Amino acid sequence: MIASQDRALTLIAFLAFIVLSLLLCVLAGPETDETADFYTGNRSLTPVQNALALAGDYISAATLLGSCGLVALFGYDGIAAAVSTCLAVGGFLLLARPLHHTGRYTLGDILALRAPGPAARIAAAVATLAFCVPFLVVQLTGAGQATALLIGLTEPAAQQVCTVFIGAVMICYAALGGMKGTSLVQILKVAVVFTTMAVLALMVLAHYDWSVNALLDAAARGSGRGDAYYESGQALGESPGGRLDFLGLQLSIVLGGACMPHIVMRVNSAADGAAARRTTRHTVVLIAVYSVFIVIAGLGAAGVVGDSAIRAADPNGQASLMLLAKALGGDTSALAGNVLFTAVACTIFVSVLAVVAGITLTAAAALAHDVHAQVVRRGRLSEGGEIASARWAAVAVGVLGILLAVALQGGNLQSLIQLSLTASGASILPACLYSLFWGRFNRTGLLWTVYGGLAATLAVYMSSTAFSGTPTSLLPGADIHWITLQSTGLIAIPAGFLLGWTGSRLGRRGSVADGARGERAWRTRVLTGVDAE
Repeated sequence: MIASQDRALTLIAFLAFIVLSLLLCVLAGPETDETADFYTGNRSLTPVQNALALAGDYISAATLLGSCGLVALFGYDGIAAAVSTCLAVGGFLLLARPLHHTGRYTLGDILALRAPGPAARIAAAVATLAFCVPFLVVQLTGAGQATALLIGLTEPAAQQVCTVFIGAVMICYAALGGMKGTSLVQILKVAVVFTTMAVLALMVLAHYDWSVNALLDAAARGSGRGDAYYESGQALGESPGGRLDFLGLQLSIVLGGACMPHIVMRVNSAADGAAARRTTRHTVVLIAVYSVFIVIAGLGAAGVVGDSAIRAADPNGQASLMLLAKALGGDTSALAGNVLFTAVACTIFVSVLAVVAGITLTAAAALAHDVHAQVVRRGRLSEGGEIASARWAAVAVGVLGILLAVALQGGNLQSLIQLSLTASGASILPACLYSLFWGRFNRTGLLWTVYGGLAATLAVYMSSTAFSGTPTSLLPGADIHWITLQSTGLIAIPAGFLLGWTGSRLGRRGSVADGARGERAWRTRVLTGVDAE
């Protein structure tokens, strides 16, 4: 149990951060009623500042707790998942410049250039919401549970109240701060996360007298697996099906994480294509360092806390980071232990708040800019009216996320993160790649890619053990699965690419190149940014 002094210190620090960050978010928010100011902060962030914010977008509570837990429980497989996150950022590095050259604010701006008309913008908005809403629900649910636990409340009603509180703060961040305000929160979050994780990693190494070999040996012993701890197949089984399952998980992380809608919106806030690439290059380094911290912390949790204690607290291992902080804090003075535990707890809270604010802003921008301003009002909505629409959309998306999180409180929701990543890899990534680099891609191909990829993702997910059939499924009491895989990316992502190719072949040939500047002008814009806004 968490001591009352720990809870009080954690709560005070958390509330202080909320008040300070919310104040700074409002002060740094949009100064004018211009869409460029609200959606991109007038592209005023430097590459280093944008890199810190972009790294914050990639560091969610799910990756912080989930990756650490995977390393602690499964060794090699957890390390491979952490490396996959680095590969996802590396994949985005290849797309950052052309996405900035062709984009303006949202994903819909990129797709509408390739297939003009309302259909492309509606499809982009649907894909954005399909990614954002499940991700948002998982983050809010976890935040509500953690907040209630840390203040000593375990009742479901208390968890729901905490979820509502966290969601209300998130709505304020997104609606009042815009891109610049949420970027500031992300930068503060990265500073907190890196400082805390660096201290924790150093304490783990110091615990083993700065010997990496001693840490590796202790982790293997603590896991109860011995040398098998550093072999593949521990997470999802060593059978061919289990290895395919893990390959699908890595595919979802790498390809789904390479083109998430809030990442696409973030890169549009860079000053130009070169700045976008520098931003992403810095982010690769930041995420690589962060992954090293995660691996050290996970190995430390396995060695210091032990597999049985971690599983007793949480079968998924998501309590491993908090347990490690408590164990290491016990080796120091009471004050130092309380400070360490509080720092780790606040790191988790900060990760939730910053990420959900960015995701809410992205979903609101898709509804306000792509649907309301461009489809419903056909581009005739004033900039002030669009910003007001975006703020109301942020409230609507936030309330929807809160209601779903409250309704699903206590469920096994971790598979929804994978569902979001798979949806991104099966619909958004192929749509962007085809739009940027394939001259024959047309409106039919775009619609087949987005809607077909999303349909394939949902159909395969509902047929898998991630949805039903096991105690850890989303619906543990039901059993309608006929696919034994938990990770569905190995099926859904190739299906999205194939549908885009097939639809373009069967549909009427035509693209942005037919009407405006021609194929050569389009390719010049993608590669150089000439004629980009």
